[in-house]
Amino acid sequence: HVQLVESGGGSVQAGGSLRLSCAASGYTYSTYCMAWFRQASGKEREVVAMMYSADGSQYLADSVEGRFTVSEDTAESMLHLQMDSLKPEDTALYYCAAHPRDGDCPLRPSDFRYWGQGTQVTVS
Repeated sequence: HVQLVESGGGSVQAGGSLRLSCAASGYTYSTYCMAWFRQASGKEREVVAMMYSADGSQYLADSVEGRFTVSEDTAESMLHLQMDSLKPEDTALYYCAAHPRDGDCPLRPSDFRYWGQGTQVTVS
């Protein structure tokens, strides 16, 4: 069965960095759209980054462009999110998500089939 396990969250001061990782298993990694979402307290879940390894396509939300980098290690079925210049408004529960590619990769949470348990990022 599909399993996504996030790691790397924590607490940092504004301007600091964190690197999130998502270990994927139970499916052929390269055939799935992979994404990072986040959900702050009292707010809706929003996409942060998306990556599809088969054609190299990726997406970064405007709010994180220039500060966050999404990457992957397809051999290890790992998705990463390097977060630099963190701001208090980046505080949220960050989720890894996966969905089998069928046309363009989606960006809405409701379109993703598989989810990790989430990892908390707190920026003060």
